[in-house]
Amino acid sequence: MFRLRPPLEFAPTRAELAGVVGRLLGDGWRLALVAGHEDVPDHPGAPDGFRIVYAFLRPGGCQGRGERAEVTVAVPRDDAWFPSVAALSYPAGRFEREVRDLFGVPVRDHPQPYRLVRHGNWPAGHYPLRSDADPAPAFTGNDPFPFLEVEGEGVYEIPVGPIHAGLIEPGHFRFTVVGESILQLRFRLWFMHRGIEGLFRGRTPDEGVALAERISGDTAVGHALAYVQAVEDASGVVVGERALLVRALLLELERLYNHVGDLGAIVNDVGYGIAKNHCDALKEELLRHNRRVTGHRLLRGGVLVGGARLLAEPDVGLVADVARRADEVARVALAHPIVANRVVDQAILPAAAARSYGTLGYVARASGVAVDARAEHPAIDLGPAFTVVTEDAGDVRARFEVRRREIEVSARLVADLAGRVAGASSEPPIPARPVAGAGLGVVEGWRGTIVHRVELDAAGRVSRLKAVDPSFFNWPAIGVALTDTIVPDFPLCNKSFNLSYAGNDL
Repeated sequence: MFRLRPPLEFAPTRAELAGVVGRLLGDGWRLALVAGHEDVPDHPGAPDGFRIVYAFLRPGGCQGRGERAEVTVAVPRDDAWFPSVAALSYPAGRFEREVRDLFGVPVRDHPQPYRLVRHGNWPAGHYPLRSDADPAPAFTGNDPFPFLEVEGEGVYEIPVGPIHAGLIEPGHFRFTVVGESILQLRFRLWFMHRGIEGLFRGRTPDEGVALAERISGDTAVGHALAYVQAVEDASGVVVGERALLVRALLLELERLYNHVGDLGAIVNDVGYGIAKNHCDALKEELLRHNRRVTGHRLLRGGVLVGGARLLAEPDVGLVADVARRADEVARVALAHPIVANRVVDQAILPAAAARSYGTLGYVARASGVAVDARAEHPAIDLGPAFTVVTEDAGDVRARFEVRRREIEVSARLVADLAGRVAGASSEPPIPARPVAGAGLGVVEGWRGTIVHRVELDAAGRVSRLKAVDPSFFNWPAIGVALTDTIVPDFPLCNKSFNLSYAGNDL
């Protein structure tokens, strides 16, 4: 049986917040999320105001499971503001702006005071996660976005998006260019605020699973698992070993089909289309295998609150064969001189920048930052079949190579976990009575670490869900990597990051 270690808890005043956050960061903690909360009193004497909750993670700790800490700042309704700690943490600054834009609580002394979550048609004073927010506000027209203008001889701008060729969600990119060289990139997201976090309110934990699977469609297992972990942590549900093994297995199947698809997509952007054709065929084999295993090509339905299920045992031989063939395609592609010329030393993200921006997943690991929740916050011991894959160059090739090598690791894990599942006895979860509480879920999705924080009310229903996809951390790093890159290589560099618009624009 597995249960998360209780978090360290801090409740500083607004004046004390920066000191507490600074000490945690100095002691090796990483900021995982910042969640705004509105407390509306339902009886005399109940809290009335706002809370800002900062969740931190640190590797190691109790039995190698990692540690977590929560810092909660109370914000009175009649004096609603909270201080910025953006000077201590770049990701904190973005979370703070998100809280302000969704809850209407001002942030003091923020170095970037303009809006972040800025649906262009929201009327002034509309804060969608407030209890009094109009669910269908009257749209008022586009709100201009203040891009920084760069002047100089030969300098010009290239706007791209928000509507793109292909089946992707909207995002606007503004390139400042001299000749073909990119001086800077600015981007605007949040064209589609889907209200995901608000949709969780009032749902039973079981009802929330299907919604979590749809936060970012290609990460159904990762987000569903982070959600159920948070629910289980909040409600005291203890999960059996077999369910933990099945969950780990499903995570690796999800990683496999996405990484195989990305290998082909990356080299396709240098014109090596034949490799994409081969990778698409291999990805299709994995998707059909997924459907046999869980009943859904994207592995929906496999993760449950308190458990997990398989409709059929995974075909270990098929997975190993696909991994072998994907590795062969990747090696052939990289051996081609034109491909090598385009991916080596291209769109470099230095390790220092990767750490400063808090990047996660293969983006961080390709820059030598070995952050991986499977090692730092494991739900189960993965054994010798698992290793954290890193590269040091931080370029397109490094991000390609991390994926290629992780495919091999995932195939090993699938074989090992399938054997362990077959030998594990089914154990029903230890349930808990519905009770008000908060919980955290931490999962290494295929893009990187996913964190969910859930609060349950006294009836056991979800009162607040905060979800963080790794793309929230990784989007700003694209601008760093593209400095001095030429415009025609933007699609290649962007694909090497392959970030989720849906995971960002909740």
